[in-house]
Parts: sequence; structure tokens; C-alpha cells
Amino acid sequence: MFEGISTFQWETFFQLVSVTLIMLAGPIIIFILAARGGNM
Repeated sequence: MFEGISTFQWETFFQLVSVTLIMLAGPIIIFILAARGGNM
């Protein structure tokens, strides 16, 4: 029942997802801060 899930590397998957979110969130946060004049 869990053969496909156990063979799938969830740690690698979540690491790729987290890195992708960080890479996407970085420029977005910088853009928002710049648009608001640098005020948090």
C-alpha cells in the first residue's frame, strides 16, 4: 500500500520546494519593500 510513498524521497522533494519558495520570495519581498519606500 505504501510502496510508492516509501520509495519516493520526500526529504529531497521538500528541500527543492523550500529552496524554490525562498528564491521566489526573495525578489518579491525586495520589490514590496522598494515599492513601499523601504518601510517594513
